[in-house]
Amino acid sequence: MHRHGYQGRKLHRETDQRQALIKGLAEQLIIHGKIETTLEKAKEVQPYLEKLITKAKTGSLHGRRQIIAKLNTIASANRLVDEIAPQLSNRSSGYLRIVKSRARRGDNAQLAVISFVDELTNEPAPAPAISPAPVSENPPVEQKNTEAKTPSAKKKVAHE
Repeated sequence: MHRHGYQGRKLHRETDQRQALIKGLAEQLIIHGKIETTLEKAKEVQPYLEKLITKAKTGSLHGRRQIIAKLNTIASANRLVDEIAPQLSNRSSGYLRIVKSRARRGDNAQLAVISFVDELTNEPAPAPAISPAPVSENPPVEQKNTEAKTPSAKKKVAHE
C-alpha cells in the first residue's frame, strides 16, 4: 500500500477518539498555558490550536461560534477569545512552541512540552471603557408612604 496523499498521524486511535484527544489537549493547553505530552501528539495539536487562535483574534461572533464547535467547553472558548487572543495580537503566526523534554520511563517515548511563545498573564484583557450614567446634582425626593384606600374602605369608615 502506498502512503501518498495521507496527512496527519493516526496515533493508534480511531477517528472519533483521535479528534477527542486533540480537542482535549487543545483545551488543557488553553487552561494551563503549557502541557507535557508525547512529541507526536504535540505536533498534531499545534496546527489545530494555531488555527483557532487566528480565528479568535478576529473577535467576531461567527469566529467565536466556530471556536466553540472545535473545543469541548464554552468556558475554554471564551477564555481563548477574551483573554489569550488579545495578548497575542502583535504576532501574526507561530503562537505555540514545542520543546523536547525527556524520554518517558515506561515505554521510552519522546515527551515534549508545548506552550505559548509569548508569556501570558492570568489577568483578563481590559474591557472597553463604558461611560458611566450621568449623575444628577439634585438628590432623589423621598416619597411619603401613602396607603392606597379602596372605595370599600371609605364606605366602612363612613358607616361607623
